[in-house]
Amino acid sequence: MIKNYIKIAWRNIWKNKVFSAINIVGLSVGMAACIVIMLFVFYEKSFDSMHSKNIYRLNEVQKFEGMGASQKVALSMFPMGPTLKSEFPEIKNFTRVRWQQKFQITYQLKKIFSPQVFFVDSTFLKMFDFKLLRGDRETALLKPHSVLLTEQTAKKIFGNADPMGKTITHYGNDTTSYAVTGILADVPKNSQLQFDALFSFNTIFNPRMFTNWGGNWLNTYLELVPGTDIKALEKKFPAYQKKYMRADNWKFYELFLLSLKDVHANAADIGLDYINFQKFDQKLTNLFGVIALIVLVIACINFINLSTARSAERAKEVGVRKSIGAQRFQLALQFLGETVLLSLIALIFASILVAFALPYINNLSQRDISLPLMNNAGLIMLIFLAAVFIGILSGIYPAVFLSSFQPVKVLKGSVETGKNKGSLRNILVVGQFTSAIILMIATIFVIKQLRFMQKRDPGFNRDQVVTIPLNMVSPAQYDVLKQQLLTSSLVQGVTGAQDILGSHLDQTGVEFRIGDSPLRTLTSTLLVVDHDYLDLYKIKLAMGKNFSSEKSARGKEYIINEALAKELLKDHKNTPMSALIGQHFGFDSTGVITGIAKDFNFNSLHYKIETLFMVNNKDFGFSQLSVKINGARATEAMDYIRSTWMKQLPDLPFEYQFLDDHFSEVYRVDSQVSAVVSILAGLIIIISCLGLFGLASYSAEKRIKEIGVRKVLGATVQNIVLLLSSHFIKLVLIANIIAWPIALYAMNKWLQGFAYRIEIDWWVFAIAGGVSVIIAFATVSFQSIKAATANPVKSLRSE
Repeated sequence: MIKNYIKIAWRNIWKNKVFSAINIVGLSVGMAACIVIMLFVFYEKSFDSMHSKNIYRLNEVQKFEGMGASQKVALSMFPMGPTLKSEFPEIKNFTRVRWQQKFQITYQLKKIFSPQVFFVDSTFLKMFDFKLLRGDRETALLKPHSVLLTEQTAKKIFGNADPMGKTITHYGNDTTSYAVTGILADVPKNSQLQFDALFSFNTIFNPRMFTNWGGNWLNTYLELVPGTDIKALEKKFPAYQKKYMRADNWKFYELFLLSLKDVHANAADIGLDYINFQKFDQKLTNLFGVIALIVLVIACINFINLSTARSAERAKEVGVRKSIGAQRFQLALQFLGETVLLSLIALIFASILVAFALPYINNLSQRDISLPLMNNAGLIMLIFLAAVFIGILSGIYPAVFLSSFQPVKVLKGSVETGKNKGSLRNILVVGQFTSAIILMIATIFVIKQLRFMQKRDPGFNRDQVVTIPLNMVSPAQYDVLKQQLLTSSLVQGVTGAQDILGSHLDQTGVEFRIGDSPLRTLTSTLLVVDHDYLDLYKIKLAMGKNFSSEKSARGKEYIINEALAKELLKDHKNTPMSALIGQHFGFDSTGVITGIAKDFNFNSLHYKIETLFMVNNKDFGFSQLSVKINGARATEAMDYIRSTWMKQLPDLPFEYQFLDDHFSEVYRVDSQVSAVVSILAGLIIIISCLGLFGLASYSAEKRIKEIGVRKVLGATVQNIVLLLSSHFIKLVLIANIIAWPIALYAMNKWLQGFAYRIEIDWWVFAIAGGVSVIIAFATVSFQSIKAATANPVKSLRSE
């Protein structure tokens, strides 16, 4: 019997090639979208799953006077780890992590620069389950001057030689040697902690660190007793802070815990999160999953629509089978078998689509996602069962409907395919196009917001600016390099800074006094710059003067932005902003405000402009070199910069990035969201049009004699096309009426996440509505024109 069902199912699929192809293509596309998104979601969920301990990261909410809104940061203070463990029995262990990028490692005559290394406590490997290939987990990091290398790093340094026990050297401010005490397996890519080597923290320990309450420069991880009530533990932290921190400083901080397995996906609102590799908001992951599911549901709707529409053609088959003894459940099982077979065929094509799509998806997401069909039997079974479920889900209503026909009626030719069934099809078509229109509108707004952020004037000029990291470059070397670069007409300006614009800048405390008023201490964002920084970036001054080039002025002149000026004057309502010029400000009694810069977006447009002050103090050290080049001779300029660097700093690697590319990276997640939503919107439109094409084809086929009569009576092609298209156009217009308010609410909600955002323009809805009508009309018109231009003699021959 099963063999017979399969044979009949295949014959029906082959007989109705057009409708079968529409269902298979629609299901294939829907399945492929779901599989790709499912793989992405599984990859995101797998982050840090290799660790078995109950680990939480310690975070802070900082709420200093003068900084405006409070901010969450991933940083914590050096003394917190050991004191928290001693205070709370719920905390079993702790480890601290300090990262360092572009870390120079030398062995004999070989030198490499590791992208990122960690300084960690000896407890690091007791808490984290990173695989140690050689060495002792308990003692490998116990002694000062110990280092664990990953396999790849060890290979770079020692080649095929045995690295154990050998000594490597780091040449920095101080020359330090480290003994290799172990080899780690390379860190998995789905780990938020990415490193090339682990150095013992006690090598750089200074007793002053233990009294540095207020200095946030590392990450602290805590291992908690299983079953710990996190909220109850967090409520104890204020008393702990009050016990250890000076005066009322504890009031400026609020400590909270975040599970290690949540750090990757649930830390979107936490700043200064420097070692959270490929951080991605779980809300976006869930959004992608929902949209992909909608794509699949729409493909299933196509099957339901076409199956119920063509029910009359299967009516006599049902009647004959029932009259010779077939039971209803047997007929239903047969029809379900057909849909499952279609679904499995679609799965084959979907797998091919996924194989072709994954390289593009990996490039877009910057991840290494694969379809492990050969080595993951569980995943194969899951996908197979999902395909069977989709087949059952798609076919259950048509199967119940078709098997319900009464043999007496259908064999007389009086089957009712029904008004009710037509209404259901209409509802499903409206649902399809409502989803398509909402995503169409969302795509336009997402792209508009992204372009707005990329093109909006940030208040400084970033065109043709090259940024170069200054790791291990001394102030003296910086001076020589700068002067040498400025000797060429290919270079229009050179300056240095401690941070790069577009990054989350650090905050620090400063003093301020206006006139004889009391001294005020507040916190603001800090940017340490060279004296010609404002000139290179064309940052405008609202009043006052730029930094002096004189050495005696370094560290004494401060330029604040308008936001900070307003904050400083909040207790002096009637004092003009110009009165701030010359007032005491800064880290000590010698500092004064020399200028007020117009507000500029030194961060991304996700955030409002914060208070900021700039100080010209090269002695602090610059981490970034900014070079303004001649854009007409960009290639020559870059060759000159490279050659100058290699001449002046031959032992340091030359790396650079155009500032525009840096800002593209800042908005990378927004670009990814834009691309994914656009792709999924396109897929929904394609699948919806496939369904509409099938229904239009069937409608034209059923009304072929009516069309013939109308043509004989003088109806034109235009009349017939409008007749056949008007019903579907009405459905699309109804879909617009439903979609617009939903899209308006969703876009309003989404745009609230941006401090600077576009307006919601009415014409976007009009364009989406117009495009949806045009697409629907074009889809339906193809079949309508075909029917309208057919020879009426053929359709009326039997009459």
